[in-house]
Amino acid sequence: MSAPNRPADFESTSLMGRVAIFAATWVNVLGPLVGLAVIFALFAVIGPPGFSSAANLETIARQTAIVGVAALGMTLIMILGGIDLSVGSVVALTTVVIAWLLQDAQTSALVAALGGVAAGVLCGLVSGALITRLNVVPFIVTLGMMLVVRGIAKALANEQKIDAPLTWLKELLASLPPERRAILLPPGVWLVILLALVVAGLLRYTRLGRHIFAIGSNEQTARLCGVPVQRVKVVTYTLGGLFFGLAGLMLFSRLTVGDPTAAVGLELDVIAAVVIGGGSLAGGEGSVLGSLVGALIMSVIRSGCSQMGLSNWVQELVTGAVIVVAVALDRLRHRRLT
Repeated sequence: MSAPNRPADFESTSLMGRVAIFAATWVNVLGPLVGLAVIFALFAVIGPPGFSSAANLETIARQTAIVGVAALGMTLIMILGGIDLSVGSVVALTTVVIAWLLQDAQTSALVAALGGVAAGVLCGLVSGALITRLNVVPFIVTLGMMLVVRGIAKALANEQKIDAPLTWLKELLASLPPERRAILLPPGVWLVILLALVVAGLLRYTRLGRHIFAIGSNEQTARLCGVPVQRVKVVTYTLGGLFFGLAGLMLFSRLTVGDPTAAVGLELDVIAAVVIGGGSLAGGEGSVLGSLVGALIMSVIRSGCSQMGLSNWVQELVTGAVIVVAVALDRLRHRRLT
């Protein structure tokens, strides 16, 4: 997606220091890809023959889309040095808003989709405003938003699922029929890829992207350099809400109902995808490619374990072990650089 960003003090380091920084940076980028290849190869060998089939690869891609698009927003937020625990609630609210607009307001599918995504944007804007105006740590604010937004979703849906008429939205992540196999992947997956390219370009080529990295690396230094820290935080959390809303749209495509109890715990999967992909909870590091690879790793593990008939606790155990190893390798890399 985008080449790794060099540290701010790169130009002042020695030749050997530069080599070490380049090596560590590229290991951080390529490590998740190597891990994905190893895990996929392992399941291809020990799993059933159908694991590496084209149909299963399409299924893995469809399963990754929801976490993947949410991970794009979380990547921006975590590079900034923040976190957002309200992802699952925002996704659930988005499905409820879309279903309500289709069923009760009887709007078109496009208007309903835009309305659902707009709800996600509003949630992100509120979170960003509370974090900056109240000067409260993101963990506490988004923890509160997680409960508030889930409550709003349940109230809007009267604590039950909202059935919605079938529209073209269900085709976003539906399995491709034979006559549409030429496009290889469902439209929703292509949308995630397009959005990933946009976010990668934003981080690498725009002033906003540079400011996000600067704040995540050292907020005080960024402020002294004239970076509008408060504004960038609000914009970043709003963009995060946009991607969480799009994840809700993807989930609605799969469920075709508005479910206020959906996506419970999704925030853990999204954060894990970013961490596995090389993102740092301390901020200042992360990449679009790494986050998508992290989401793919979790989908491959779940698909492989499921096809082998393993219990859910085995999937959770393996995924948790991968997360711990990813964090341990990240800490080891930082120690070598320091």
